[in-house]
Amino acid sequence: MAQRRLLHLQGKRRTATVVIGVLVLAALLVPLLVSGDNEPPGAFSVPVRGFVSGVISALGGAFLRDRFGRVVVLHGVNAVYKRAPFELYPAPGKPFNFSGQDANRIAALGFNVVRLGMVWQGLEPGTAGPNDPAICRPGPPGDPGQFDQTVLDSYLSKLKRTVDLLGRRHIYTLLDMHQDVYSELFGGEGAPAWAVCTDGLPAGPMPGRWSRTYASPALRVAFGHFWRNDVVGNLQGEYDRVWAAVASFFRSDPWVIGYDPINEPFSTVTQDVQQHDLDAQIECLYTGSARPGRNEDQDLLVSCPRDDPKIGLIPTILSADPRHLVFYEPDIFSSRDGPNYVGPMDLPNLVLNFHTYCPNRNGVTGDPTDLTACISHEAATLSRRAGERVLLGSDRQPAGPAWLMGEFGATSNPSLVAAVTATANQHLVGWVYWQWKFYGDPTGSSHEALVGGSGKLRPTALALSQVFAEAVAGSPTSMSFDSSTGAFDLSYTPDPAVRAATLVVVPKTGHYLHGYCAAVSGGAIVSKAGSRTLEVANEDTSHVDVRVTPGSC
Repeated sequence: MAQRRLLHLQGKRRTATVVIGVLVLAALLVPLLVSGDNEPPGAFSVPVRGFVSGVISALGGAFLRDRFGRVVVLHGVNAVYKRAPFELYPAPGKPFNFSGQDANRIAALGFNVVRLGMVWQGLEPGTAGPNDPAICRPGPPGDPGQFDQTVLDSYLSKLKRTVDLLGRRHIYTLLDMHQDVYSELFGGEGAPAWAVCTDGLPAGPMPGRWSRTYASPALRVAFGHFWRNDVVGNLQGEYDRVWAAVASFFRSDPWVIGYDPINEPFSTVTQDVQQHDLDAQIECLYTGSARPGRNEDQDLLVSCPRDDPKIGLIPTILSADPRHLVFYEPDIFSSRDGPNYVGPMDLPNLVLNFHTYCPNRNGVTGDPTDLTACISHEAATLSRRAGERVLLGSDRQPAGPAWLMGEFGATSNPSLVAAVTATANQHLVGWVYWQWKFYGDPTGSSHEALVGGSGKLRPTALALSQVFAEAVAGSPTSMSFDSSTGAFDLSYTPDPAVRAATLVVVPKTGHYLHGYCAAVSGGAIVSKAGSRTLEVANEDTSHVDVRVTPGSC
Protein backbone atom coordinates (compact mmCIF):
# COMPACT_ATOMS: atom_id res chain seq x y z
CA MET A 1 0.00 0.00 0.00
CA ALA A 2 1.38 3.39 -0.87
CA GLN A 3 2.32 5.65 1.99
CA ARG A 4 -0.09 8.44 2.76
CA ARG A 5 1.77 11.71 2.82
CA LEU A 6 0.51 14.88 4.37
CA LEU A 7 1.78 18.35 3.66
CA HIS A 8 1.32 20.75 6.60
CA LEU A 9 1.43 24.39 5.61
CA GLN A 10 1.74 27.36 7.92
CA GLY A 11 -1.48 29.12 8.77
CA LYS A 12 -2.94 30.35 12.07
CA ARG A 13 -6.47 29.27 11.24
CA ARG A 14 -8.59 27.69 8.58
CA THR A 15 -10.62 29.99 6.42
CA ALA A 16 -14.30 30.15 7.25
CA THR A 17 -16.64 28.24 5.02
CA VAL A 18 -17.65 30.37 2.08
CA VAL A 19 -21.18 29.88 0.83
CA ILE A 20 -21.41 30.86 -2.83
CA GLY A 21 -24.65 32.79 -2.51
CA VAL A 22 -23.20 35.19 0.12
CA LEU A 23 -19.56 35.69 -0.93
CA VAL A 24 -17.73 38.66 0.59
CA LEU A 25 -14.94 39.93 -1.63
CA ALA A 26 -13.47 42.87 0.23
CA ALA A 27 -10.94 40.94 2.29
CA LEU A 28 -10.67 37.81 0.17
CA LEU A 29 -9.51 39.47 -3.01
CA VAL A 30 -6.87 41.87 -1.66
CA PRO A 31 -4.02 39.61 -2.91
CA LEU A 32 -5.32 39.97 -6.45
CA LEU A 33 -5.07 43.75 -6.52
CA VAL A 34 -1.45 43.68 -7.60
CA SER A 35 0.24 46.00 -10.05
CA GLY A 36 2.29 45.22 -13.10
CA ASP A 37 1.61 47.76 -15.82
CA ASN A 38 4.29 48.33 -18.44
CA GLU A 39 6.89 46.05 -16.90
CA PRO A 40 9.85 45.01 -19.08
CA PRO A 41 9.94 41.42 -20.40
CA GLY A 42 10.65 38.94 -17.64
CA ALA A 43 9.99 41.41 -14.81
CA PHE A 44 7.04 39.44 -13.47
CA SER A 45 8.28 36.67 -11.20
CA VAL A 46 6.31 33.69 -9.90
CA PRO A 47 7.34 31.17 -7.29
CA VAL A 48 9.50 28.34 -8.61
CA ARG A 49 7.00 25.67 -9.52
CA GLY A 50 6.07 23.18 -12.17
CA PHE A 51 3.82 24.43 -14.90
CA VAL A 52 2.54 23.27 -18.25
CA SER A 53 4.41 24.72 -21.22
CA GLY A 54 5.09 24.01 -24.87
CA VAL A 55 2.87 22.67 -27.61
CA ILE A 56 -0.37 21.00 -26.51
CA SER A 57 -1.65 18.14 -28.67
CA ALA A 58 -5.01 16.53 -29.41
CA LEU A 59 -4.30 13.14 -30.96
CA GLY A 60 -7.78 11.73 -30.42
CA GLY A 61 -9.95 11.17 -27.37
CA ALA A 62 -11.39 13.64 -24.90
CA PHE A 63 -8.14 14.92 -23.45
CA LEU A 64 -5.52 17.45 -24.43
CA ARG A 65 -1.94 16.38 -23.69
CA ASP A 66 1.36 18.15 -23.12
CA ARG A 67 4.83 17.20 -24.35
CA PHE A 68 5.25 14.75 -21.45
CA GLY A 69 2.03 12.92 -22.24
CA ARG A 70 0.11 14.39 -19.30
CA VAL A 71 -3.59 15.16 -19.59
CA VAL A 72 -4.01 18.96 -19.62
CA VAL A 73 -7.04 20.73 -18.16
CA LEU A 74 -7.77 24.37 -19.02
CA HIS A 75 -9.48 26.90 -16.76
CA GLY A 76 -9.67 30.44 -18.02
CA VAL A 77 -11.49 33.54 -19.12
CA ASN A 78 -12.44 35.28 -22.35
CA ALA A 79 -11.07 38.75 -23.12
CA VAL A 80 -12.59 40.29 -26.26
CA TYR A 81 -12.78 43.94 -27.32
CA LYS A 82 -15.49 44.42 -29.93
CA ARG A 83 -15.04 48.06 -30.90
CA ALA A 84 -12.20 49.82 -32.73
CA PRO A 85 -9.32 48.91 -32.65
CA PHE A 86 -10.94 45.47 -32.17
CA GLU A 87 -8.23 44.04 -29.93
CA LEU A 88 -6.77 44.28 -26.44
CA TYR A 89 -3.18 45.28 -25.81
CA PRO A 90 -1.17 47.41 -23.34
CA ALA A 91 -2.43 50.98 -23.87
CA PRO A 92 -2.66 52.88 -20.55
CA GLY A 93 -5.70 55.11 -20.29
CA LYS A 94 -7.49 53.53 -23.24
CA PRO A 95 -10.67 51.43 -22.86
CA PHE A 96 -8.94 48.61 -24.76
CA ASN A 97 -5.97 48.56 -22.38
CA PHE A 98 -4.87 45.08 -21.31
CA SER A 99 -2.21 45.58 -18.68
CA GLY A 100 0.23 43.67 -16.57
CA GLN A 101 -2.24 44.09 -13.73
CA ASP A 102 -4.89 42.27 -15.79
CA ALA A 103 -2.49 39.43 -16.46
CA ASN A 104 -1.41 39.30 -12.80
CA ARG A 105 -4.97 39.04 -11.56
CA ILE A 106 -5.87 36.38 -14.09
CA ALA A 107 -2.85 34.36 -12.97
CA ALA A 108 -3.69 34.87 -9.28
CA LEU A 109 -7.16 33.43 -9.85
CA GLY A 110 -5.47 30.25 -11.05
CA PHE A 111 -6.40 30.51 -14.72
CA ASN A 112 -4.08 29.00 -17.32
CA VAL A 113 -5.75 30.14 -20.56
CA VAL A 114 -7.27 33.31 -22.03
CA ARG A 115 -9.47 33.14 -25.10
CA LEU A 116 -8.29 36.39 -26.67
CA GLY A 117 -10.44 38.10 -29.28
CA MET A 118 -9.48 39.18 -32.78
CA VAL A 119 -11.88 40.74 -35.27
CA TRP A 120 -11.74 40.46 -39.06
CA GLN A 121 -12.54 44.18 -39.41
CA GLY A 122 -9.40 45.05 -37.46
CA LEU A 123 -7.20 42.67 -39.46
CA GLU A 124 -8.47 43.60 -42.92
CA PRO A 125 -10.50 46.84 -42.70
CA GLY A 126 -10.12 47.60 -46.41
CA THR A 127 -11.26 50.79 -48.06
CA ALA A 128 -14.53 49.83 -49.79
CA GLY A 129 -17.96 50.19 -48.23
CA PRO A 130 -20.91 47.80 -48.02
CA ASN A 131 -22.61 46.59 -51.18
CA ASP A 132 -19.75 47.73 -53.38
CA PRO A 133 -20.59 46.29 -56.86
CA ALA A 134 -16.91 45.48 -57.45
CA ILE A 135 -17.19 43.05 -54.51
CA CYS A 136 -20.85 42.15 -54.07
CA ARG A 137 -22.02 41.41 -57.59
CA PRO A 138 -22.60 37.74 -58.44
CA GLY A 139 -19.78 35.96 -60.22
CA PRO A 140 -16.70 33.79 -59.84
CA PRO A 141 -14.77 34.69 -56.65
CA GLY A 142 -11.65 36.82 -57.11
CA ASP A 143 -9.42 39.23 -55.22
CA PRO A 144 -11.43 42.16 -53.77
CA GLY A 145 -8.27 44.25 -53.35
CA GLN A 146 -8.81 44.99 -49.64
CA PHE A 147 -5.88 43.15 -48.06
CA ASP A 148 -3.06 45.28 -46.61
CA GLN A 149 -0.11 43.41 -45.11
CA THR A 150 1.16 46.50 -43.27
CA VAL A 151 -2.18 47.03 -41.52
CA LEU A 152 -2.40 43.36 -40.60
CA ASP A 153 1.17 43.22 -39.27
CA SER A 154 0.55 46.29 -37.10
CA TYR A 155 -2.58 44.68 -35.65
CA LEU A 156 -0.82 41.38 -34.93
CA SER A 157 2.21 43.01 -33.35
CA LYS A 158 -0.06 44.68 -30.78
CA LEU A 159 -1.92 41.42 -30.19
CA LYS A 160 1.38 39.65 -29.57
CA ARG A 161 2.17 42.07 -26.76
CA THR A 162 -0.87 40.67 -24.94
CA VAL A 163 0.09 37.08 -25.76
CA ASP A 164 3.54 37.80 -24.32
CA LEU A 165 2.11 39.40 -21.16
CA LEU A 166 0.10 36.25 -20.52
CA GLY A 167 2.89 33.88 -21.48
CA ARG A 168 5.23 35.40 -18.93
CA ARG A 169 2.70 34.27 -16.33
CA HIS A 170 2.47 30.77 -17.85
CA ILE A 171 -0.97 31.47 -19.33
CA TYR A 172 -1.84 30.14 -22.78
CA THR A 173 -3.69 32.20 -25.37
CA LEU A 174 -6.47 30.80 -27.54
CA LEU A 175 -6.82 33.23 -30.46
CA ASP A 176 -10.52 33.70 -31.20
CA MET A 177 -11.80 35.29 -34.43
CA HIS A 178 -14.86 36.85 -32.88
CA GLN A 179 -18.11 37.88 -34.54
CA ASP A 180 -21.64 38.56 -33.37
CA VAL A 181 -24.43 39.36 -35.85
CA TYR A 182 -21.79 39.37 -38.59
CA SER A 183 -20.65 43.00 -38.61
CA GLU A 184 -20.50 46.38 -36.89
CA LEU A 185 -23.07 47.53 -39.45
CA PHE A 186 -25.62 45.27 -37.71
CA GLY A 187 -24.74 46.47 -34.23
CA GLY A 188 -22.20 43.73 -33.57
CA GLU A 189 -18.68 43.05 -34.79
CA GLY A 190 -16.88 40.82 -37.25
CA ALA A 191 -16.77 41.36 -40.97
CA PRO A 192 -15.41 44.67 -42.34
CA ALA A 193 -17.84 46.95 -44.17
CA TRP A 194 -16.55 45.89 -47.59
CA ALA A 195 -17.55 42.26 -46.85
CA VAL A 196 -21.19 43.15 -46.16
CA CYS A 197 -23.36 42.33 -49.17
CA THR A 198 -27.09 42.76 -48.49
CA ASP A 199 -28.42 43.00 -52.07
CA GLY A 200 -29.30 46.59 -51.29
CA LEU A 201 -31.38 45.86 -48.18
CA PRO A 202 -30.73 48.44 -45.44
CA ALA A 203 -28.83 47.21 -42.40
CA GLY A 204 -30.87 49.33 -39.97
CA PRO A 205 -32.64 50.41 -37.99
CA MET A 206 -31.65 48.02 -35.21
CA PRO A 207 -34.61 46.26 -33.58
CA GLY A 208 -33.62 47.00 -29.96
CA ARG A 209 -31.58 44.35 -28.15
CA TRP A 210 -28.74 43.08 -30.34
CA SER A 211 -29.87 39.44 -30.35
CA ARG A 212 -33.06 40.42 -32.19
CA THR A 213 -30.93 41.53 -35.13
CA TYR A 214 -30.52 37.86 -36.10
CA ALA A 215 -34.02 38.16 -37.59
CA SER A 216 -32.98 41.07 -39.85
CA PRO A 217 -33.56 40.31 -43.57
CA ALA A 218 -30.40 42.22 -44.48
CA LEU A 219 -28.33 40.22 -41.99
CA ARG A 220 -29.65 36.97 -43.39
CA VAL A 221 -28.68 37.98 -46.91
CA ALA A 222 -25.20 39.05 -45.77
CA PHE A 223 -24.58 35.79 -43.94
CA GLY A 224 -25.91 33.87 -46.94
CA HIS A 225 -23.39 35.43 -49.30
CA PHE A 226 -20.58 34.60 -46.89
CA TRP A 227 -21.63 30.95 -46.49
CA ARG A 228 -22.17 30.40 -50.22
CA ASN A 229 -19.16 32.53 -51.23
CA ASP A 230 -21.14 33.50 -54.31
CA VAL A 231 -19.94 37.06 -54.94
CA VAL A 232 -16.87 38.22 -56.86
CA GLY A 233 -15.29 39.53 -53.63
CA ASN A 234 -14.47 35.95 -52.54
CA LEU A 235 -15.54 36.51 -48.92
CA GLN A 236 -14.50 33.09 -47.64
CA GLY A 237 -11.27 33.22 -49.60
CA GLU A 238 -10.31 36.52 -47.98
CA TYR A 239 -11.28 35.23 -44.55
CA ASP A 240 -9.01 32.23 -45.15
CA ARG A 241 -6.25 34.53 -46.38
CA VAL A 242 -6.34 36.57 -43.18
CA TRP A 243 -6.36 33.43 -41.05
CA ALA A 244 -3.32 32.07 -42.91
CA ALA A 245 -1.45 35.27 -42.07
CA VAL A 246 -2.46 35.02 -38.39
CA ALA A 247 -1.39 31.38 -38.11
CA SER A 248 1.90 32.06 -39.89
CA PHE A 249 2.62 34.96 -37.52
CA PHE A 250 2.05 32.87 -34.37
CA ARG A 251 3.22 29.46 -35.60
CA SER A 252 6.32 29.45 -33.38
CA ASP A 253 4.78 31.11 -30.34
CA PRO A 254 5.03 28.70 -27.39
CA TRP A 255 2.17 30.35 -25.49
CA VAL A 256 -0.44 30.20 -28.26
CA ILE A 257 -2.39 27.02 -27.64
CA GLY A 258 -4.42 27.31 -30.83
CA TYR A 259 -7.03 29.06 -32.93
CA ASP A 260 -10.83 29.46 -32.84
CA PRO A 261 -11.78 29.90 -36.54
CA ILE A 262 -15.13 31.68 -36.07
CA ASN A 263 -17.18 32.51 -33.00
CA GLU A 264 -20.73 31.15 -32.87
CA PRO A 265 -21.33 30.65 -36.59
CA PHE A 266 -24.90 31.56 -37.49
CA SER A 267 -27.02 30.51 -40.44
CA THR A 268 -30.67 30.99 -41.30
CA VAL A 269 -31.16 27.72 -43.16
CA THR A 270 -33.60 25.09 -41.98
CA GLN A 271 -32.20 23.09 -39.11
CA ASP A 272 -33.64 19.81 -40.31
CA VAL A 273 -31.55 16.77 -39.45
CA GLN A 274 -32.38 15.14 -42.79
CA GLN A 275 -31.31 18.13 -44.86
CA HIS A 276 -28.12 18.97 -42.98
CA ASP A 277 -28.04 22.39 -44.65
CA LEU A 278 -26.44 23.97 -41.61
CA ASP A 279 -23.87 21.19 -41.53
CA ALA A 280 -23.03 21.80 -45.17
CA GLN A 281 -22.49 25.54 -44.83
CA ILE A 282 -20.38 25.54 -41.67
CA GLU A 283 -18.55 22.29 -42.27
CA CYS A 284 -17.63 23.26 -45.82
CA LEU A 285 -16.17 26.54 -44.54
CA TYR A 286 -14.00 24.43 -42.26
CA THR A 287 -12.98 21.64 -44.64
CA GLY A 288 -13.24 23.10 -48.15
CA SER A 289 -15.11 21.57 -51.06
CA ALA A 290 -12.28 19.28 -52.21
CA ARG A 291 -12.35 17.15 -49.05
CA PRO A 292 -15.70 17.70 -47.36
CA GLY A 293 -16.53 16.16 -44.02
CA ARG A 294 -19.38 13.81 -43.25
CA ASN A 295 -22.82 14.14 -41.69
CA GLU A 296 -22.78 13.22 -38.05
CA ASP A 297 -25.65 10.69 -38.08
CA GLN A 298 -25.91 9.54 -41.72
CA ASP A 299 -22.19 9.12 -42.46
CA LEU A 300 -22.65 10.74 -45.87
CA LEU A 301 -20.30 13.23 -47.48
CA VAL A 302 -21.44 16.81 -47.09
CA SER A 303 -22.44 18.62 -50.28
CA CYS A 304 -20.66 21.99 -50.39
CA PRO A 305 -21.78 25.24 -52.05
CA ARG A 306 -20.38 25.46 -55.58
CA ASP A 307 -18.13 28.49 -55.05
CA ASP A 308 -16.62 27.53 -51.70
CA PRO A 309 -12.82 27.39 -51.69
CA LYS A 310 -11.50 23.93 -52.49
CA ILE A 311 -9.07 24.13 -49.57
CA GLY A 312 -11.02 25.12 -46.50
CA LEU A 313 -10.31 27.29 -43.49
CA ILE A 314 -8.92 24.61 -41.15
CA PRO A 315 -6.53 23.09 -43.73
CA THR A 316 -5.42 26.65 -44.53
CA ILE A 317 -4.66 27.33 -40.87
CA LEU A 318 -2.88 23.99 -40.45
CA SER A 319 -0.82 24.57 -43.58
CA ALA A 320 0.43 27.86 -42.11
CA ASP A 321 0.87 26.36 -38.64
CA PRO A 322 0.78 22.54 -38.36
CA ARG A 323 1.67 22.51 -34.64
CA HIS A 324 -1.11 24.39 -32.88
CA LEU A 325 -4.68 23.24 -32.26
CA VAL A 326 -7.88 24.33 -33.99
CA PHE A 327 -10.80 24.82 -31.58
CA TYR A 328 -13.70 24.68 -34.04
CA GLU A 329 -17.26 25.58 -33.04
CA PRO A 330 -20.64 24.18 -33.96
CA ASP A 331 -23.44 26.62 -34.83
CA ILE A 332 -24.80 29.18 -32.38
CA PHE A 333 -28.02 27.23 -31.79
CA SER A 334 -26.10 24.41 -30.13
CA SER A 335 -25.23 26.67 -27.19
CA ARG A 336 -28.79 26.24 -25.91
CA ASP A 337 -28.77 22.45 -25.89
CA GLY A 338 -29.43 22.16 -29.62
CA PRO A 339 -27.73 19.36 -31.57
CA ASN A 340 -24.31 19.73 -33.13
CA TYR A 341 -24.66 19.63 -36.90
CA VAL A 342 -20.95 19.69 -37.70
CA GLY A 343 -19.95 16.08 -38.32
CA PRO A 344 -16.64 14.22 -38.48
CA MET A 345 -13.82 16.00 -40.31
CA ASP A 346 -10.72 13.97 -41.16
CA LEU A 347 -8.26 16.63 -40.03
CA PRO A 348 -5.59 16.67 -37.31
CA ASN A 349 -5.33 18.89 -34.22
CA LEU A 350 -9.09 19.39 -33.79
CA VAL A 351 -10.81 20.35 -30.54
CA LEU A 352 -14.61 20.56 -30.28
CA ASN A 353 -15.13 24.03 -28.80
CA PHE A 354 -18.70 24.39 -27.57
CA HIS A 355 -20.61 27.12 -25.74
CA THR A 356 -23.42 26.70 -23.25
CA TYR A 357 -25.96 29.32 -22.20
CA CYS A 358 -29.33 28.95 -20.54
CA PRO A 359 -32.45 30.34 -22.29
CA ASN A 360 -33.99 31.20 -18.89
CA ARG A 361 -32.02 34.42 -18.58
CA ASN A 362 -32.86 38.10 -18.32
CA GLY A 363 -32.74 39.65 -21.79
CA VAL A 364 -30.76 42.66 -20.56
CA THR A 365 -28.48 41.43 -17.78
CA GLY A 366 -28.03 37.79 -18.83
CA ASP A 367 -28.60 36.67 -15.24
CA PRO A 368 -30.81 33.60 -14.72
CA THR A 369 -34.50 34.15 -14.20
CA ASP A 370 -34.83 30.55 -13.02
CA LEU A 371 -31.58 29.33 -11.46
CA THR A 372 -32.68 25.72 -11.10
CA ALA A 373 -33.82 25.55 -14.73
CA CYS A 374 -30.55 27.12 -15.90
CA ILE A 375 -28.42 24.68 -13.96
CA SER A 376 -30.39 21.74 -15.36
CA HIS A 377 -30.33 23.10 -18.90
CA GLU A 378 -26.60 23.71 -18.99
CA ALA A 379 -25.94 20.29 -17.49
CA ALA A 380 -28.00 18.79 -20.32
CA THR A 381 -25.91 20.68 -22.89
CA LEU A 382 -22.70 19.29 -21.40
CA SER A 383 -24.11 15.76 -21.46
CA ARG A 384 -25.21 16.14 -25.08
CA ARG A 385 -21.80 17.40 -26.19
CA ALA A 386 -20.14 14.51 -24.32
CA GLY A 387 -22.25 12.02 -26.25
CA GLU A 388 -21.74 13.73 -29.59
CA ARG A 389 -17.99 14.06 -29.20
CA VAL A 390 -17.39 10.31 -29.41
CA LEU A 391 -19.36 10.20 -32.69
CA LEU A 392 -16.95 12.64 -34.35
CA GLY A 393 -14.06 10.22 -34.81
CA SER A 394 -11.97 10.17 -37.99
CA ASP A 395 -8.84 8.45 -39.24
CA ARG A 396 -6.79 11.31 -37.75
CA GLN A 397 -8.65 11.24 -34.42
CA PRO A 398 -10.20 7.76 -34.09
CA ALA A 399 -11.64 8.39 -30.63
CA GLY A 400 -13.07 11.77 -31.64
CA PRO A 401 -11.61 15.24 -31.00
CA ALA A 402 -10.76 16.65 -27.61
CA TRP A 403 -13.27 19.15 -26.24
CA LEU A 404 -13.46 22.44 -24.36
CA MET A 405 -16.32 24.57 -23.02
CA GLY A 406 -15.07 27.75 -24.67
CA GLU A 407 -17.86 30.03 -23.37
CA PHE A 408 -20.33 29.96 -20.52
CA GLY A 409 -21.44 32.29 -17.75
CA ALA A 410 -22.02 35.92 -18.79
CA THR A 411 -23.71 36.38 -15.43
CA SER A 412 -23.23 38.00 -12.04
CA ASN A 413 -24.70 34.93 -10.33
CA PRO A 414 -21.90 32.93 -8.65
CA SER A 415 -24.20 30.01 -7.86
CA LEU A 416 -24.76 29.39 -11.57
CA VAL A 417 -21.08 29.41 -12.47
CA ALA A 418 -20.26 27.19 -9.49
CA ALA A 419 -22.87 24.67 -10.63
CA VAL A 420 -21.78 24.69 -14.28
CA THR A 421 -18.10 24.25 -13.41
CA ALA A 422 -19.01 21.41 -11.04
CA THR A 423 -20.76 19.66 -13.93
CA ALA A 424 -17.74 20.32 -16.16
CA ASN A 425 -15.57 18.63 -13.53
CA GLN A 426 -17.83 15.60 -13.63
CA HIS A 427 -17.19 15.39 -17.38
CA LEU A 428 -13.45 16.13 -16.91
CA VAL A 429 -13.68 18.97 -19.42
CA GLY A 430 -12.00 22.38 -19.21
CA TRP A 431 -13.77 25.72 -19.43
CA VAL A 432 -13.35 29.40 -20.31
CA TYR A 433 -15.69 31.93 -18.67
CA TRP A 434 -17.30 34.84 -20.55
CA GLN A 435 -15.78 37.35 -19.84
CA TRP A 436 -12.97 39.27 -18.06
CA LYS A 437 -14.29 42.83 -18.34
CA PHE A 438 -17.33 44.45 -19.90
CA TYR A 439 -15.38 46.68 -22.35
CA GLY A 440 -18.58 48.43 -23.47
CA ASP A 441 -19.62 45.23 -25.23
CA PRO A 442 -22.23 46.08 -27.92
CA THR A 443 -23.58 42.51 -27.81
CA GLY A 444 -23.35 41.83 -24.08
CA SER A 445 -24.09 43.10 -20.59
CA SER A 446 -22.05 44.64 -17.79
CA HIS A 447 -23.21 41.75 -15.59
CA GLU A 448 -21.00 39.35 -17.56
CA ALA A 449 -17.70 40.79 -16.31
CA LEU A 450 -15.50 39.31 -13.58
CA VAL A 451 -14.06 42.80 -13.04
CA GLY A 452 -16.61 45.45 -12.15
CA GLY A 453 -16.61 49.07 -13.26
CA SER A 454 -14.81 50.09 -10.08
CA GLY A 455 -11.98 47.70 -10.89
CA LYS A 456 -12.91 45.29 -8.08
CA LEU A 457 -13.33 41.61 -8.71
CA ARG A 458 -16.89 40.35 -8.43
CA PRO A 459 -18.16 37.31 -6.49
CA THR A 460 -18.21 35.31 -9.72
CA ALA A 461 -14.43 35.64 -9.90
CA LEU A 462 -14.03 33.93 -6.54
CA ALA A 463 -16.51 31.23 -7.54
CA LEU A 464 -14.30 30.47 -10.55
CA SER A 465 -11.00 30.59 -8.64
CA GLN A 466 -10.86 26.86 -7.97
CA VAL A 467 -8.30 24.20 -7.19
CA PHE A 468 -7.90 22.00 -10.27
CA ALA A 469 -5.53 19.51 -11.87
CA GLU A 470 -3.70 21.41 -14.57
CA ALA A 471 -1.75 18.32 -15.69
CA VAL A 472 -2.38 14.66 -14.80
CA ALA A 473 0.32 12.01 -15.18
CA GLY A 474 -2.17 9.36 -16.19
CA SER A 475 -5.87 8.97 -16.95
CA PRO A 476 -8.14 11.01 -14.67
CA THR A 477 -11.23 9.19 -13.45
CA SER A 478 -12.80 11.93 -11.31
CA MET A 479 -12.20 15.53 -10.28
CA SER A 480 -14.31 17.73 -8.04
CA PHE A 481 -14.20 21.05 -6.21
CA ASP A 482 -16.69 21.82 -3.44
CA SER A 483 -17.45 25.53 -3.72
CA SER A 484 -18.92 25.70 -0.21
CA THR A 485 -15.96 24.10 1.64
CA GLY A 486 -13.10 24.48 -0.84
CA ALA A 487 -12.30 20.75 -0.74
CA PHE A 488 -10.73 19.34 -3.92
CA ASP A 489 -10.51 15.68 -4.91
CA LEU A 490 -8.73 14.03 -7.83
CA SER A 491 -8.47 10.38 -8.75
CA TYR A 492 -6.49 8.99 -11.65
CA THR A 493 -4.84 5.90 -13.03
CA PRO A 494 -1.11 6.62 -13.29
CA ASP A 495 0.71 6.11 -16.57
CA PRO A 496 4.19 4.62 -15.96
CA ALA A 497 5.35 6.08 -19.28
CA VAL A 498 4.77 9.63 -18.01
CA ARG A 499 7.74 10.73 -15.92
CA ALA A 500 6.58 14.27 -15.15
CA ALA A 501 4.59 15.10 -12.01
CA THR A 502 0.89 15.68 -11.73
CA LEU A 503 0.24 19.42 -11.19
CA VAL A 504 -2.63 20.71 -9.05
CA VAL A 505 -3.13 24.49 -9.10
CA VAL A 506 -4.07 25.94 -5.68
CA PRO A 507 -4.96 29.64 -6.07
CA LYS A 508 -4.28 31.64 -2.91
CA THR A 509 -7.73 33.17 -2.92
CA GLY A 510 -10.99 32.63 -1.09
CA HIS A 511 -10.79 29.43 0.92
CA TYR A 512 -7.02 29.19 0.49
CA LEU A 513 -5.78 32.52 1.81
CA HIS A 514 -4.26 30.69 4.80
CA GLY A 515 -2.67 27.75 3.02
CA TYR A 516 -3.78 24.21 2.43
CA CYS A 517 -3.46 20.61 3.53
CA ALA A 518 -2.77 17.97 0.88
CA ALA A 519 -3.24 14.24 1.30
CA VAL A 520 -2.05 11.82 -1.38
CA SER A 521 -2.31 8.05 -1.70
CA GLY A 522 -0.51 6.20 -4.48
CA GLY A 523 1.91 9.07 -5.05
CA ALA A 524 4.42 11.36 -3.37
CA ILE A 525 4.27 15.12 -2.87
CA VAL A 526 7.43 16.61 -4.36
CA SER A 527 6.65 20.35 -4.33
CA LYS A 528 7.77 22.78 -1.65
CA ALA A 529 5.50 23.73 1.22
CA GLY A 530 3.26 26.62 0.25
CA SER A 531 3.71 26.16 -3.51
CA ARG A 532 0.95 27.56 -5.65
CA THR A 533 1.16 24.30 -7.58
CA LEU A 534 1.03 21.03 -5.70
CA GLU A 535 3.25 18.50 -7.51
CA VAL A 536 2.61 14.78 -7.13
CA ALA A 537 4.99 12.11 -8.43
CA ASN A 538 3.57 8.72 -9.32
CA GLU A 539 4.57 5.61 -7.38
CA ASP A 540 4.37 1.98 -8.39
CA THR A 541 0.62 1.77 -7.83
CA SER A 542 -2.48 1.33 -9.94
CA HIS A 543 -4.40 4.29 -8.54
CA VAL A 544 -3.69 7.76 -7.17
CA ASP A 545 -5.97 9.89 -4.99
CA VAL A 546 -5.29 13.54 -4.18
CA ARG A 547 -7.25 15.61 -1.69
CA VAL A 548 -6.67 19.29 -0.95
CA THR A 549 -8.45 21.17 1.84
CA PRO A 550 -8.06 24.72 3.20
CA GLY A 551 -5.85 25.54 6.19
CA SER A 552 -3.27 23.47 8.01
CA CYS A 553 -3.61 19.71 8.38
